[in-house]
Amino acid sequence: MYQLLSNLSIIEVSSFVASPTAGLYCAQMGAEVIRVDHKAGGLDYDRYLLTKQGRSLSWENLNRAKKSVALDLRSGEGRELAVALAATTGNCITNLPEKSFMSHAAMKAAQPGDAPDMTSVRIMGWHDGRQAMDFTVNAAAGYPLMTGPDDWDMATAPPVNQVLPAWDFITGAYTAFALLAALHHRDATGQGSEVRVPLGDVAIGTLANSGTMAEMLYRGSDRERLGNAIWGAFGRDFRSRDGVRFMVAALTAKQWAGLVTAFDVAAPIAALEAQVGVRFADGDRPRFEHRHALFDIFQKEADGHDFAALEARMTAQTCTFEKYRTAHEAAQDPALVTNNPLFGPSPANPSGFEYPATRSFANLPEHEAGDPAPAPYLGQHSEQVLAERLGLASGAIGQLVDAGTVALSDANR
Repeated sequence: MYQLLSNLSIIEVSSFVASPTAGLYCAQMGAEVIRVDHKAGGLDYDRYLLTKQGRSLSWENLNRAKKSVALDLRSGEGRELAVALAATTGNCITNLPEKSFMSHAAMKAAQPGDAPDMTSVRIMGWHDGRQAMDFTVNAAAGYPLMTGPDDWDMATAPPVNQVLPAWDFITGAYTAFALLAALHHRDATGQGSEVRVPLGDVAIGTLANSGTMAEMLYRGSDRERLGNAIWGAFGRDFRSRDGVRFMVAALTAKQWAGLVTAFDVAAPIAALEAQVGVRFADGDRPRFEHRHALFDIFQKEADGHDFAALEARMTAQTCTFEKYRTAHEAAQDPALVTNNPLFGPSPANPSGFEYPATRSFANLPEHEAGDPAPAPYLGQHSEQVLAERLGLASGAIGQLVDAGTVALSDANR
């Protein structure tokens, strides 16, 4: 954790991936992020996969470095406390519907006179209020029908969904950015903001920002499937003689020259250039348009060598490549994890399972990163936060606990 946002407190009322991700990124930069959940846990509290102790590893990692308040969010009093926490703090991240009890208007109306003008960032499904999830907006944006082997028929082949909920994580990152932009505006003007970030807009907007939408409209048709080839450039997976699959990419003249030298294919490439009347060193277009012939040349050379030899040659030429790993292999890889300063020692995880934990993705050499912090137990900070934020005395909190409105901790569940 860095401490760049140590003067910022955020109330997070959320579940699943995108909204907790936004809070996580802020917490990793030092913000005090207080996650407010229903006392039995939010919708994502028991998300698969669970440890033998019944703890969700997804929840544990998306909520590192946060504080936890557990309220009965099905009761009027519990909802009032959640709104009061957001109103008093002045900053809120949520993915609850705008017409829920956590509306921006409700939070703003509950603000005391000394609170900063309310700033809320709300993750939505679609801009018109319809529900959506990563996997449904991905289907709507068209990407699954671009994916798959290049010999699949465009009209009849099935879609291929991505495994990573990429739109959730991109939306979480954009939400953190939008919150900080709104806070910068409030620092300059004193005015808070209501910010809405539709998951669907992140997906279709990315389609537009990448130029893909304009491309489809310009060509008047869909892009062909490419298998594992890189669109518009040279790159694909290859297989060595000993069966190792690896990915190479060449988007620059230097990268292309390095691959040609590493694979020792200058002669067959020169012959192909003479045959088709192009120079592959001239840029992405000729390499992409003649990719199938080039792939055959590179694969023929790879067929004659074990990966270790190819790896040494590509490394010597500073090529851009990586061997395919399983996720289990990646989790144990020295370069990716063990020797990577991104990861720190395992904190005291609620699951009781020890494993490397991430720091901030950003590396700030002039700042001390600190060791990763654990996720909280559900309700671990209820008493502390209600006392500090709302000024409730221990007796009043005790009455709320007795009434079932507040839960203190699930450490012994």
